[in-house]
Amino acid sequence: MQIDKDLLSIQEARNLADQAYEAQLLWGKADQAQVDRVCAAMAEAGYQAADRLGRMATEETGYGVAAHKKLKNELASRVLWESIRDVKTVGVINHDPQKRVYEIAWPMGVVAGLTPSTNPTSTIMAKAISAVKARDAIVLAPHPSAVNCSYEAARTLQQAAENAGAPAGLINCMRNISIAGTQELMKHKRVRIILATGGSGMVKAAHSVGKPAYGVGPGNVPAYVDRSADLEKAARYIVSSKSFDYSLICASEQSVVADSPIAGRLAQLMQANGAYFADEKTTAILRHLLFNSDGSMNVATVGKSPQFLAQLGGFSVPAGTRIIVVRLNRVGPEEPLSREKLTTVLGWYEEEGWEKGCERCIELIHFGGRGHSLVLHATDQNVIMAFGLEKPVFRILVNTMSTLGAVGLTTGVMPSLTLGAGGEGGSVTGDNITVHHLFNIKRLAYEITPPPDAAMVGSPISSGPTQQELESIVKQVMLEVLAQN
Repeated sequence: MQIDKDLLSIQEARNLADQAYEAQLLWGKADQAQVDRVCAAMAEAGYQAADRLGRMATEETGYGVAAHKKLKNELASRVLWESIRDVKTVGVINHDPQKRVYEIAWPMGVVAGLTPSTNPTSTIMAKAISAVKARDAIVLAPHPSAVNCSYEAARTLQQAAENAGAPAGLINCMRNISIAGTQELMKHKRVRIILATGGSGMVKAAHSVGKPAYGVGPGNVPAYVDRSADLEKAARYIVSSKSFDYSLICASEQSVVADSPIAGRLAQLMQANGAYFADEKTTAILRHLLFNSDGSMNVATVGKSPQFLAQLGGFSVPAGTRIIVVRLNRVGPEEPLSREKLTTVLGWYEEEGWEKGCERCIELIHFGGRGHSLVLHATDQNVIMAFGLEKPVFRILVNTMSTLGAVGLTTGVMPSLTLGAGGEGGSVTGDNITVHHLFNIKRLAYEITPPPDAAMVGSPISSGPTQQELESIVKQVMLEVLAQN
């Protein structure tokens, strides 16, 4: 007898949500020492499995570079844990003696975590550690093309958590994936909040359920290189960042906007670091190779090397090529290569002066990356602050690799694989999502100011109308009713 895949997925979602609920009832009573001991064990287990899980993800999905996925797994385990280790998530977490207010942490409950195929194991780790630190339970729904590696990442953390004293069922991962099953998970009565990382369709679905949701989707990150930049550093960083895991992190550079006086030199330096500047014929091939007619990306090209793309498209690239650069002069639907490209193809624009560069960056951001990220290479502080103040994005990264800076490995922003795009991008926050977003705060507040007399029972002001005033009001209402009839 053939088993209905949707029904199987729906039932699994229900079972895991119920298990998570029961586990969270117990975990919600854990003290801070217990929470931290379990999370430390999870982080260490994830860190030790980083290489194995990175190889599993690459083999299963066919995306990216295993060594780079290992680095992302290390970020999502040990580095993330170090950033939130000292965060209080149990009991009184803050006290303002002057205002006589106590702030008390309160877990959300059960989290539904939707994860992508591009960063499957690292996103599982980051969400699970953050949720457990907040005293939540989590049920993970991975992308169907990354089920096995995602499940193994979740299983690794769950086993470590249980060995350290966490209840069974605190971390769960679906194995029977379907749209119907994922929707059932998000809508389940035990689920209190949704944490969705992935494509626009997934994020829209998460927001449409009617529950609190952190939905974060695509970016279209411009990299502006000013005439004041350290060009050698900028060239090396841009090529390294765009080629990192074959551009699967949503904060990877999608287009360079080069200040005209330094554009030629920057191009030379990028070529020396492995950038191949495509001719018009190759650029035309890439337009049709990377994107479908509806503007969606051809999944066969996602997370692939320049050599793979060349073989697929029937063109050649020089030996040692790490990225392919395409010269562009338009932004919008008429230029597919101005979109987000989750592969080793980078757009190139030249503009005269930072003001024109600023305009071009905003154009790119509005086309596909509102609220997400921008990277800036400059030493002129006036230019840096102008970009910081004016760009409609929530991560403005200066003189670093956008890929690693946005996720908190090379900058001081919170380590995370779930990057909010704020109101500009349809998200509830522009933060890097972490433990702070997965628990509520109760406030125990004492009176510090006596109520005004007008609010007190017995006050002439609050005693209501007299009998004479009440009769007058009733008479006026009756007259108005008669007049209307």
